[in-house]
Amino acid sequence: MKAFTVDRYGKKSALRLADMPMPELRDDEVLVQVHAAGVNPLDYKIRNGEFKLFLPYKLPLILGHDVAGEVVEVGRDVRLFKPGDEVYSRLDDFRIGAFAEFVSVKEASLALKPKNLTMEEAASVPLVALTVWQALVEKAKLKKGQKVFIQAGSGGVGVFAIQLAKHLGATAATTTSTGNMAWVKSLGADVLIDYKKDDFEKVLSGYDVVLNSQNGETLERSLRVLKPGGKLISISGPPDPAFAEEIKAPWLVKQVMRALSFRTRRKAKRLNVEFSFLFMKASGSQLRQITPLIESGAIRPVVDKVFPFESTNQALAYVESGRAKGKVVIKVR
Repeated sequence: MKAFTVDRYGKKSALRLADMPMPELRDDEVLVQVHAAGVNPLDYKIRNGEFKLFLPYKLPLILGHDVAGEVVEVGRDVRLFKPGDEVYSRLDDFRIGAFAEFVSVKEASLALKPKNLTMEEAASVPLVALTVWQALVEKAKLKKGQKVFIQAGSGGVGVFAIQLAKHLGATAATTTSTGNMAWVKSLGADVLIDYKKDDFEKVLSGYDVVLNSQNGETLERSLRVLKPGGKLISISGPPDPAFAEEIKAPWLVKQVMRALSFRTRRKAKRLNVEFSFLFMKASGSQLRQITPLIESGAIRPVVDKVFPFESTNQALAYVESGRAKGKVVIKVR
């Protein structure tokens, strides 16, 4: 089968279009013919070598975390899916490989595709949807009447987070550029801050939750918009000791993560707020809870661009540029 692989880590390393063997199908897995694959910052960060510390992949590696496609074969222990089913998934770490014609997916990480979405739209959903669900529903336990600050409202995570926050009955504030103001407001954002003109920490205060997806400097400023007891959940680092325990990291890696997050944790404690790092996990059961929200129209995916399979490197570069308005997808079939 054709697939795009990482042969060596590095920012300037292009993915190579290669002939690769068909994926191994385990008893608890489903073989999916890939129709479309979502592109995420996680993909180029892995290519760049930024996650070698706790995701030590063997090279060559087929990239791609988000998939939508059709089931062609099932393992002998699979009960929920059959050949012909249209499905979508965020692939498990160490079992990624959506930038290919076929991929094996754990049954537990798979869900039937929302009926009202195309394959390309469906491929744009899993990673951002699960990230937002695990941040706002699981970790923050966001409730009706609370206030949440979501950074970068026009990005893939921001678009989904604003809509889920509104579905949950929360007030959503976000940052965006002048040109995207009206569009982000149409997603449901209540408070919009033009990041080129205003400092959000001077505008916002008394917030219950912050979803941080930007750099360390933005994270530290974000701590100041929380009320005492508020929660900042960061999906862009730094990893904290709780995450190191969760992934059963070696002793040395635990010390590195402790050191990386020390300053942020100290500042959060001084402000009487909570800081935690989230590295989302694959989950078919959570996708099955999200699917009805999409089918009912409560949440609609936003796809910025669809690239042909042969232009996978260009798709990755476009996501890395930070210009995407919503999600970027690769059409494989």
